[in-house]
Amino acid sequence: MIAQKNLITLFLFFIIFTSSATFLDNSIEPKSLNLHKEQTLSHFRFYWQEKFSEPNATSIEIVSPVPKYNTTAKFGSIRAIDIALTIGPNVSSKVVGRAQGVYVSASETEIDLLMIENIVFYEGRYHGSSITAMGRNPIFSKVVRELDVVGGSGHFRFAKGYAELRTISSDPKTLDTAVQYDVYVYHY
Repeated sequence: MIAQKNLITLFLFFIIFTSSATFLDNSIEPKSLNLHKEQTLSHFRFYWQEKFSEPNATSIEIVSPVPKYNTTAKFGSIRAIDIALTIGPNVSSKVVGRAQGVYVSASETEIDLLMIENIVFYEGRYHGSSITAMGRNPIFSKVVRELDVVGGSGHFRFAKGYAELRTISSDPKTLDTAVQYDVYVYHY
């Protein structure tokens, strides 16, 4: 009886929500969103400088791997990231932004990450704007990996495109890693 009441409540909520949503569907003039300009295709190259070692680690584990799965892939592990993006492959290169988000170990058999990140720019014309990227990253793959650009903010509203990732260096002792990002993005 209780389950049936919950279903009825959910159904009524759905009906009310969908009927009120039609009143919120007002047309918007594209010019009001700055969409009257031509789309621009931009290319950015920067380097992701992940530091696992202390002090000043740039990624931290917030959820440990699920103990039920005895795997070397750390299946189920979730890490929060706030990683420097530099103009050169060396950790001492000028920082132009940050990659902020999370990644999840999403495979039982290999180190294959689901990444969700905001690429936040701190320098130049795009200061304060961000690009949102997400996707699968099999980090030990020999081929170039890709993430989808699914949106952005500031100069990158309505952004779409992709990012190519290439591992430049990785220290087997500290796991500190440098990855080259080539981001191709359409924006207004």
